[in-house]
Amino acid sequence: MLCLVDTNILLRLSDKQHPLYVIVNNAVKQLQRENYTLCITAQNCAEFWNVATRPAKQNGFGLSISEAELALSTIEKVFGILPDLPQSYTEWRRLVVQFKVIGVQVHDARIVAAMRCHSVTHILTMNSEDFSRYELEGVIPINPLNLE
Repeated sequence: MLCLVDTNILLRLSDKQHPLYVIVNNAVKQLQRENYTLCITAQNCAEFWNVATRPAKQNGFGLSISEAELALSTIEKVFGILPDLPQSYTEWRRLVVQFKVIGVQVHDARIVAAMRCHSVTHILTMNSEDFSRYELEGVIPINPLNLE
């Protein structure tokens, strides 16, 4: 079964000093043991790059381009990347209108659109509430804090 890994999980996995690193890492291992195939999208990679390269004083990691590239390369080796599909835009457009999505939540809608186009039902995320609106669309959020 496919499970998409949300950007907030990727960010915590890339920072071994983060207080939730162990919990998130254990959740990934648990899902792999349960035969989930963990994957990401180009949207996750763009969001990761945004935080990784943003200055620390602006709530980012403050990584250099080469450091961010190395971190992203590691992520790409661990998780399969779902290709962008032409129908993803149409699905995203439908979701943002149907669910009245505004502001930064349009990024989550793009992830959900990719999930739907690839028949991915589960998403590992620290922000289950952000994806709960899509449960009628077949999206099942998994919060690492609920796996322990």
